[in-house]
Amino acid sequence: MSNNNERPSRRLALLGDRPGSYAIARHVRMSPTKVRRVIDLVRGMDVTDALTTLRFAPQAASEPVYKVVASAVANAENTESLRANDLFISQAFVDEGATMRRIRPRAKGSASRILKRASHITVVVEPKPTNEKEA
Repeated sequence: MSNNNERPSRRLALLGDRPGSYAIARHVRMSPTKVRRVIDLVRGMDVTDALTTLRFAPQAASEPVYKVVASAVANAENTESLRANDLFISQAFVDEGATMRRIRPRAKGSASRILKRASHITVVVEPKPTNEKEA
């Protein structure tokens, strides 16, 4: 058993020592596969373009993803003093959350299981890399 009682830092795992910020929405009551469809649309985009895309996306999962991206941008502006126009989505992923199990009555007294899935949405924003070769 080690003497180190500190938990590993989530920021260290996601960003290391690079500037940027992140936001996590946990226990979002949507299937991870449906949320991944929306996340794949905006991964790697500029933040302003991503927010515009999410605002007009027809999928229901675009609303919680929009909120997480906006929260990550606000975190970067307030804690790291970064400008929203200089940020892009460097990482975005969806993990599976807790699954609620429910029962649906079926014929002849039997029952089938309904799985109500949840998601954990993580978005990392970083400043755009500057090309020093052009200078």
